[in-house]
Amino acid sequence: MAGMFIIFRKELTGYFASPIAYLIAFAFLLVTGLLFNNDLTTAIGTRPANPVVVPEFLTFAMVFFAPLITMRTLAEETREGTLELMLTAPVNDTAIVLGKFLGAWAFYSMLLMVPLVGYGAILMSLAATPDLGQMFAGYIGIWLYGGAALAVGVAFSAMTENQIVAAFLGMTFLLLMWMGDLAGEIVASFELAELIRELTLIGHFSSSFLAGLIRLEDVVYYAGIITIALFIAIQIVQSRRWR
Repeated sequence: MAGMFIIFRKELTGYFASPIAYLIAFAFLLVTGLLFNNDLTTAIGTRPANPVVVPEFLTFAMVFFAPLITMRTLAEETREGTLELMLTAPVNDTAIVLGKFLGAWAFYSMLLMVPLVGYGAILMSLAATPDLGQMFAGYIGIWLYGGAALAVGVAFSAMTENQIVAAFLGMTFLLLMWMGDLAGEIVASFELAELIRELTLIGHFSSSFLAGLIRLEDVVYYAGIITIALFIAIQIVQSRRWR
């Protein structure tokens, strides 16, 4: 437990010392800010502002942001040979992977707090108070969605020592998981389309969290994706210990 906390703290601190992380944060906040401002501008005098415009957009944006955030977590350690040193330290493989993942999730959570608090405060200051239940459900959903996407990114980062390859593989897989929501427009069978949709990240967000509902089955789904992805990453790291 102590080892995991040390790695978590080192990982989180590393984000604030990395220019790439600052570029990712800048792009994240710039794009969400422009999106929020555009929705607010078009909504004035015509309709209520959309309280989940940012979470809805992030379901697609995390296809790219998640692999960029996690691409260096284990790939960089492998390339520089520091992973081998970590494996000889008194810390187990699970602690290494969990520490890396939790550091990335904490960084993402900090980024997500800006639109939640900042944009939420702006909406609440307007005459028409937004649907707070829908807003909080949307942000909880995209937080879990982001956690699952980050876990997938960590798994691909464990597979290679090249950060670019790790990011590309992660983006490709997450894009396929996102495109599963379009299965109904491609697959003729309704039952098959619904099954594909139920297996995708977006399928467990758009029909519940986006509408202001928090369902146990969706929470369990995202927790399951996180568990499976991290288990794969742990097995890969463990295999390196015996090489």
